[in-house]
Amino acid sequence: MSKLGDLGAKLYRGEVGYDFVGKRFVWYGVSILITITAIVALAVQGLNMGIEFKGGAVFTTPKSSISETHAREVAEKASGHDAVVQKLGTGALRIQISDLDTNAAADVKAKLAADFKIDAGQINADLVGPSWGEQIANKAWTGLGVFMVLVVIYLAIAFEWRMAIAALIALIHDLTITVGVYALVGFEVTPGTVIGLLTILGYSLYDTVVVFDGLKEGSKDITKQTRWTYSEIANRSINGTLVRSINTTVVALLPVGALLFIGGGFLGAGMLNDISLSLFVGLAAGAYSSIFIATPLVVDLKEREPAMKALKKRVLAKRASAEARGESPEGAGTEDAPEVVAQGRSGRRR
Repeated sequence: MSKLGDLGAKLYRGEVGYDFVGKRFVWYGVSILITITAIVALAVQGLNMGIEFKGGAVFTTPKSSISETHAREVAEKASGHDAVVQKLGTGALRIQISDLDTNAAADVKAKLAADFKIDAGQINADLVGPSWGEQIANKAWTGLGVFMVLVVIYLAIAFEWRMAIAALIALIHDLTITVGVYALVGFEVTPGTVIGLLTILGYSLYDTVVVFDGLKEGSKDITKQTRWTYSEIANRSINGTLVRSINTTVVALLPVGALLFIGGGFLGAGMLNDISLSLFVGLAAGAYSSIFIATPLVVDLKEREPAMKALKKRVLAKRASAEARGESPEGAGTEDAPEVVAQGRSGRRR
């Protein structure tokens, strides 16, 4: 068995483990710091919205030897606005300029044709009105809102309302970080970005539900025993799925990283950046939040219940009594009782 596989088996059986839940306030602090940075970046720099959201024009020239730098200079001089120029695989140029109306677009098209020494009829111009862009933005917000509502309803039915709240906070955490990164790096926000965001939210939710499922099974009839507190069972649930979460995240990040760093960076296919960045950052943030945020939040909410407080009191009293007799305090940690199944997936406690 490989070292990683052997570690995964030991984590699942509870032979080794890391106290994620016990150190949850450290992770909360890290997340708050990252979130504040993202919000500040969003407030100071804002998002670089694509023409699909704020309106503008896209000009496509025939195959040309004109450089992107020269084309950008000409387009910005002709329009008075910033221009995004991309060299297509056919050798044509795609020139994107925001905030242009029909008359201004016609004038820019004529100036581009004159400078590039080609016929104006050979330049294709696609106009996007600001009202259409506003409709796209509203639909994106509506889709996101519907997704969040359905997530809360599903988790509240399948698990319980505390897990639904924790998962919702984790999803908002992932969204905030991803949007903040877009503000920091200045990548353009397009409908592809929105698709990427919805995709990573689904992935993040899947990772969270895997841990929640283990926690639900492991905490079944928890008040009928005095060996483990709720937070300890939650910690075992995280450790039991840790290697699986790492493996699935790495496997997902490799192709997305290739799109972002090789396709968008090395090969210059800039159109890949809008979706690949959201996927890359979101996947990483989703894996982090499912382990360090979602489950610890459930513990904080759950251990406010009188039944869980009473259970913790009984468990600690039993351990104190065992220590007074010079016996090993059963269930005192994550490494001293390898016979206990970490997630309780078999539905039994030995």
